[in-house]
Amino acid sequence: MSFVKALASFLSGLIGAMGFGGGGILIIYLVIFASVPQLTAQGINLAFFIPCSVISVIIYSIKKEIKLREIYPVILGGALGAFIGGFLIKGIKTDYLSYAFACLLIIMGIFTLMPVKRKVKTNYDEK
Repeated sequence: MSFVKALASFLSGLIGAMGFGGGGILIIYLVIFASVPQLTAQGINLAFFIPCSVISVIIYSIKKEIKLREIYPVILGGALGAFIGGFLIKGIKTDYLSYAFACLLIIMGIFTLMPVKRKVKTNYDEK
């Protein structure tokens, strides 16, 4: 494994564990720098993040940042979306998938830069 591959994997896991969407970095690295086809890169990303997600959930649960009872609807909705998306992806051309991914990243970037006017409650507020 080259240093660049190891660094891309490390940064993707680190950023993903912090909840910032490290998959975007991994997919961009795989497609642009490693010349992996978009669909294959997305599949690799999904496999890569299964162990990263499990570890992150355990750590966040230990820190009491996740209340498992409150996230069941999100888990069920995400699982249903993943199931349906897995079937729909077969009918989408790779070029369209690349464009859709790029648009999604741009939209996410715009929303990330927009100011949010709401109070975020943390566990520290309860003490």
